Amino acid sequence: MSTFYAILFIVATLVLVIGVARRVYLYYKVPAPLKIPTTPAPTTTAGVVMRMFREVVFFESLFKATKWTWLFGWMFHIGLALVLARHLRYFMDADNLFFPLVELIQPFGKYASFAMVAGLFGLLARRLFVDRVRYISSPSDYAMLLLLILIGLAGMSITFFFRTDIVALKSFFDGLWVFDWKGLPTDAALLIHLALVAILFLIFPVSKLLHAPGVFFSPTRNQVDNPREQRHIVDWARKLEEE
Repeated sequence: MSTFYAILFIVATLVLVIGVARRVYLYYKVPAPLKIPTTPAPTTTAGVVMRMFREVVFFESLFKATKWTWLFGWMFHIGLALVLARHLRYFMDADNLFFPLVELIQPFGKYASFAMVAGLFGLLARRLFVDRVRYISSPSDYAMLLLLILIGLAGMSITFFFRTDIVALKSFFDGLWVFDWKGLPTDAALLIHLALVAILFLIFPVSKLLHAPGVFFSPTRNQVDNPREQRHIVDWARKLEEE
């Protein structure tokens, strides 16, 4: 079982890293032939940076569009961020510079899982009960929400009900990438949680979850609104002009 999960996580992590890197490269290479920032838009680079910060951290445009979706989405994302930060202790030694900060986050990350799962249930209810959202929802939209909910519930069950051997779990992941595979605890809840996480890793590069890096490449958000001051020419068009 330990060998199976070790190979599974190595493959899944490689798929995640290489797949996301490839997608980011493709996003970067796609030309933006038009100036299409959503107005009112910043007219300076510093303004674009601040706009992207507000968009990524506070979901500014979603807040303006629909408050309920913003609330559930923000609950999920901020809860997920704290939960992931809490998980860093499984991959970090006690003498690491940031280990005290990770230790400080532990109680917040522990209970942030409730906000994360509640936000996911809210987003699922939105797709089920809002007519216009249900009309444009595909099976993959429901599948991704259900997968994330199951990951969250399985993780919470380990934290609050079915305790596992954390020392052995940390030892397993410490030895994973140097091929010094230790024994993995065989608790059912832990194995289910890890299997679901591995599935998420495998499908992430081909799913709608790629909006996480994709938001940084959205021309409606990352462009400076200066079409009158500066002509916008993409690289391939500039080369044609030079020829």
